[in-house]
Amino acid sequence: MTQTLIVAFIVSFFGSIPPGAINLSVLQLSVEGRSDAAVRFTLAAALIEIPYALIAIKFQALLERSPWLTDNFKLIAAIVLFILGISSLLTHRKQSTNKVLQSGFRKGILVSIFNPMAIPFWIAVTAYLVQHEWVDLNQAGGELAYIGGLALGTLSLLFGLIVLGKRLVPYFRNSEMLKRVPGIAFILLGLYSLAEYFHFL
Repeated sequence: MTQTLIVAFIVSFFGSIPPGAINLSVLQLSVEGRSDAAVRFTLAAALIEIPYALIAIKFQALLERSPWLTDNFKLIAAIVLFILGISSLLTHRKQSTNKVLQSGFRKGILVSIFNPMAIPFWIAVTAYLVQHEWVDLNQAGGELAYIGGLALGTLSLLFGLIVLGKRLVPYFRNSEMLKRVPGIAFILLGLYSLAEYFHFL
């Protein structure tokens, strides 16, 4: 159970680093001196990780029970990753021109719920971790440890961004390349999954 908690924490922490609506919102609130609102926003974002993690666990269990899905998981993952990557690249310009949501808990809930990449991301990550036996969701307390680790990882990263917001925000705001990182990363992961599916690797 301890390993599951630690792995989930690490994956969630680093998975929250690429620029997106949630961490950019936290940075914006922090830079504006609205630390209280940034903290409420962060708590809301971490709270939404809980149902997303539950959905990911249930879908991962479905993958285990369906031989066709298991055999073709890498191909399916590649297609989903390509779609997410292209969608991210096409929409990032439009998103960058919008005002970052500036209120606290309620806005944090809304932004997190309507984050289109969260559920497929955690489904893919959960399936990968289980397949490689890095987490055990079948042991007593395994699911609770996994969900807790994901929520704590998100909390830690976002609280770190609140503290470092004033120093980090120029890089996120001014670097167009950095804003493209999530889309490029999804496409590269899709290419990797496709190469594995066709046994090129």
